[in-house]
Amino acid sequence: MRLEKKLILIFSFIAACFLSACAEKEKLADGSELIHKDQFVFAASGEFKPFSYVNNEDLTMSGFDIEVGEAIAKELGLEPVQKRIKFKGIVEGVKTGRADVAVASHTINPQRSKHVAFSTPYYYSGPQIFTRPDSDIKTVDDLAGKEVAVAKGSTYADTASRYTDNVKTYDSDITALQALNSGRHDAVITDFVTGKNAAKEGFKVEGQQLIERSEQAIVLPKDNPNLLKRVNEALEKLREDGTLSRISMEYFGEDITKKPE
Repeated sequence: MRLEKKLILIFSFIAACFLSACAEKEKLADGSELIHKDQFVFAASGEFKPFSYVNNEDLTMSGFDIEVGEAIAKELGLEPVQKRIKFKGIVEGVKTGRADVAVASHTINPQRSKHVAFSTPYYYSGPQIFTRPDSDIKTVDDLAGKEVAVAKGSTYADTASRYTDNVKTYDSDITALQALNSGRHDAVITDFVTGKNAAKEGFKVEGQQLIERSEQAIVLPKDNPNLLKRVNEALEKLREDGTLSRISMEYFGEDITKKPE
């Protein structure tokens, strides 16, 4: 029995050491840390068209967020590596070291800021009410008692709960909008660009009140301040040389990277 206990302790120690080694990152000369020193591993969901979506041919991701992540990697002199994580798990994924950062349309808010760090905003957005065209819902005042669908893990769930106690969640904004399009729920609250794009693609949805404005930023671990500094410097260069504006115009036909007046 003693021998069994000793063996259990030995194997537990080995396992702990192995897990610890796996969690360690490589430290660069400037003090920033990366999972692999020559790579920029960035997470996105692939569930948030046109910000990130999966290509059926090779299962890689494309979209506005993806191109921004790749542009940052290039500016840092690193190889861009996509990491697909469901949106509701991305913040935890960055926090626990599954990705170096997340370029995944995260709104800066106090709750998330307790767990992760944020870059300077790389675009400006805002939640908007979307309904079917025949709906009487026009403003937040009309949402009382209505069934509103949102994406899991998004700030829009909190927004919706301020106006109704009947909130339904989906894995992504697109699936919520698909449900609305097919006759379920009374409304969806999502990013105004996502809803607008869904309408362009043939969804029978219509934008109503734009509820508020928000700042979207890159998510980083709190204990990697040097990487945060490098990412912010890269974003500033991409703003100055017009790269962010160009990517935005390519996907949206407008520049959402400049702070609204």
